[in-house]
Amino acid sequence: MSDVHTLLPYGWNHQELPAGTAPARVIRHDGALLQIVAADGIRTIRTPAGLAVTVGDWLALDGMLVDCVLPRRSLLRRLDVDVDRAQELAANIDVVLIALGVDRPVKPGRIHRSVALAWDAGATPVIVLTKTADAAAPDLRGLRAQHPGVDVIATSALEGIGLDELRAAIGSGTAVLLGESGAGKSTLVNALLGHDVADTGGVRGDAKGRHTTTARQLHPLPGGGVIIDTPGIRAVGLFTDAAAVDAAFDDLASLAAQCRFTDCGHQSEPGCAVRAAVDAGELPAERYDAWRHLQREVASAAMRATPGAQHAYVRQFGRAAKTALKHKRG
Repeated sequence: MSDVHTLLPYGWNHQELPAGTAPARVIRHDGALLQIVAADGIRTIRTPAGLAVTVGDWLALDGMLVDCVLPRRSLLRRLDVDVDRAQELAANIDVVLIALGVDRPVKPGRIHRSVALAWDAGATPVIVLTKTADAAAPDLRGLRAQHPGVDVIATSALEGIGLDELRAAIGSGTAVLLGESGAGKSTLVNALLGHDVADTGGVRGDAKGRHTTTARQLHPLPGGGVIIDTPGIRAVGLFTDAAAVDAAFDDLASLAAQCRFTDCGHQSEPGCAVRAAVDAGELPAERYDAWRHLQREVASAAMRATPGAQHAYVRQFGRAAKTALKHKRG
């Protein structure tokens, strides 16, 4: 097998390979074409038919052919609302950097969804506020209180603010930048790399960004670590399960464990610790509502995933409706 020391800056960790193969990492995905880095350098190949491949994947190469995709240790995916199926965004990642431009309203729902996607992927979420030098000082304490357990970093790429904190958050792992167009992701990538590799563009008058990154691209960072730049996404659709949502709302999940009934719906059941915390003002009603909304969203996504799940959901809904009607009449 060829010397693989050239792959160490790209995150190679000496995984087990099929006999007679060599490793390569996907650093760019352009539909029918993949850009990969192997021990002998960077090359472009056709996307293998029948294999699900995304940026960050490690491949086993048999000569010029792809033998297989090596087992993934993590996978970031979202629900593509346009086609109602999962879209794989990046594989083998350690950190999800949730980029939010402070030149536009910060949407709590978008943060909640992005945090849930990160936990579902098996990665650590970090909220990254961008363009902070051009706006009033962000309320970091408030954001941390709204999203407990998630680090918040204020940055301004052109002024170099927060870059050392970002480098520390990435460490020697692989990070992916997630955010809408115009959030400043590519500008951050250029600042971290110390030179321009990603196109940047202006922001329209309505604060919505122009698409400058057109494909997901992986870059090794000076001093260690890897970062993946991604095109802006307008909607963060959840393709996950309730456990990932609970991880994003671990304070509510802890309360739910104290409910009298293990199958508590956290609405009007007696002995509900979650509702009691809301009524006592100990838990913000907005956070409770966001948690309930995302739980319903993932339940709906699971229901649509398979005909069997959809049938079970319809039967369950029918029984619940009959019970509610019986109590109303009684």
